[in-house]
Amino acid sequence: MKKTLVLVFHPDLDGQSHANKALAQAAAELPDVTVRDEYAIYPGGAIDAAAEQRLVEEHDRIVLQFPLYWYSSPALLKEWEDKVLAYGWAYGPNGEALNGKEIMVATTAGGATSEYRTENGGATMDEVLSPYRMTARYTNAVWHQPFVLFNAMELDDAALAEAAARYREALLA
Repeated sequence: MKKTLVLVFHPDLDGQSHANKALAQAAAELPDVTVRDEYAIYPGGAIDAAAEQRLVEEHDRIVLQFPLYWYSSPALLKEWEDKVLAYGWAYGPNGEALNGKEIMVATTAGGATSEYRTENGGATMDEVLSPYRMTARYTNAVWHQPFVLFNAMELDDAALAEAAARYREALLA
């Protein structure tokens, strides 16, 4: 199995999160998977780039898990990208740290699948997640099929358990 690093970016994972917490717990049950609650580790937002880079280097697959906020990610994920994916490490001269590593997004959306269509000026989930796909491309990483959980705030315990099982399967693929 691939050594997988799941970086969870939810500002209140233990409080407000129902879906992301269930997914993080499901991932933590798997062997060779490291799950990190980035907001708990960096409550002030000051990311230790060197420590995060070491973790990335130690893993084969990097999973960015987050709730979708206004068709984007929580702020700490953007800060993480800006600090950790540095010139000379992730890209540019000698920037080969992500070469061949898999990048995967696991996201939860409050809306239904039907809300992510191009009709009436909308966008598909693939379009919403394209910055992450392009980041993988730019850093010579391998883009892995995203795991998307729609209607995340309305799922009952049975539906969440089923989603958690599908997430574990995606992480094992």
